[in-house]
Amino acid sequence: MHARQNDRASAMSTAPQIHRAPFWREHLESCLRKARSVPPPPVEGVLTRMIGLTLEAAGCQAAVGDRCDVLVGDGGRIEAEVVGFSGDRLYLMPTGDIHGLKPNARVVPRLGAETAPVGPQLLGRIIDGAGRPLDGLGPLDCEARVRLTGTPINPLARQPIEEPLDVGVRTINSILTVGRGQRVGLFAGSGVGKSVLLGMMARYTAADVIVVGLIGERGREVKEFVERILGPEGRRRAVVVATPADMPPLMRLHGAWLSTAIAEYFRDQGMSVLLIMDSLTRFAQAQREIGLAIGEAPATKGYPPSVFARLPALVERAGNGAAGGGSITAFYTVLAEGDDQNDPIADAARAILDGHIVLSRRIAESGQYPAIDVEASVSRVMQEIVPAEHIALARRFRQTLSTYQQNRDLIAIGAYQKGSDPRVDEAIALWPRMQGFLQQDMRERVDYQESLQALQSLLGSGEEQPK
Repeated sequence: MHARQNDRASAMSTAPQIHRAPFWREHLESCLRKARSVPPPPVEGVLTRMIGLTLEAAGCQAAVGDRCDVLVGDGGRIEAEVVGFSGDRLYLMPTGDIHGLKPNARVVPRLGAETAPVGPQLLGRIIDGAGRPLDGLGPLDCEARVRLTGTPINPLARQPIEEPLDVGVRTINSILTVGRGQRVGLFAGSGVGKSVLLGMMARYTAADVIVVGLIGERGREVKEFVERILGPEGRRRAVVVATPADMPPLMRLHGAWLSTAIAEYFRDQGMSVLLIMDSLTRFAQAQREIGLAIGEAPATKGYPPSVFARLPALVERAGNGAAGGGSITAFYTVLAEGDDQNDPIADAARAILDGHIVLSRRIAESGQYPAIDVEASVSRVMQEIVPAEHIALARRFRQTLSTYQQNRDLIAIGAYQKGSDPRVDEAIALWPRMQGFLQQDMRERVDYQESLQALQSLLGSGEEQPK
């Protein structure tokens, strides 16, 4: 009897141990996995040198693109990003004000700072290149975060551009038709109306979300664009990222990356996104400042090779997403310095974009707005997204316009004799109506169908002046 009770007690005492052993083993393995995934503690360094906006730190361990905090004497912190290295020395570029820096200041690498907050809470907000609100409307409270530099999409997985996008501008809709998911450059010198044209497209384009990146422009233009050009109606579905010209070059780069990352987020939600970036040239100039500051050799007119690597890396992030997803239709302004269309940045942008719209100073000075130079502009996807009849009308308009421009001087001095060339006679007869067709008030919206009907009326039998 006592022996059986002892055996039963012994079995009961050992049974829990048999069942408990796997649990503790799994718990221990889980803890070990978590311990292995914890990054090592950051290795701090000291600030050893500062030339211009370039900081040099020794003793730090960080990768290119990582963020670091440089501790100043009053307890504050200055954020900087690693942009290069040489041996055991890191080169950093600050993202804000650098007043208060001292030699041998502590440089502390920061973990996980390369992501940006995104979410529907961004709609209607104005933020800077670091994602901080500028509009005084409180914190963003975004739960999702994405990589600032984005995730490349397999080019074979992208949806093709198949349908026209209504941008509300008669000339673009009818003669330079833009497709949903296309990337277009807006080439212009200073003061020829590119901001006004951008504002028209921001208000009138058929898109679910508008993302506006104001990169390196005048600070005064930020408020003007939001209040006067974008307006209350456009702002409700827009996100504005503003990094004016007085911001450090690294923050201007971040502004362009953040604008694109926000557009990618909404595209991945299945939405149609309009991305407007003003300007691609200021983005390139910011990268030039960084490259030259860390010792990169200039290549073409003072631009180092890294500039021409950054441009396609930024532009290729726009476009259509994978099958069943959304799209990003992007307009990038390119500032042609001195109205030189062969400027290195303008030439590089033209090669990587899906079309370009050129604004002419000569046309702007004649009083025609928008000052689109139809002869110098092209949409590379128009042939694939509109019917043959539309293409024929646009081609005939171009030919008639070109014929008039080629004979403009003879016509002006009265040297051309009527009847000498039927094509010139037709161009002279249509010229007043063509001028009216190309002009459009900034407060007037002309949808895609109206634009096509106006073109048919102009080149057909129609005698009606296009509205």
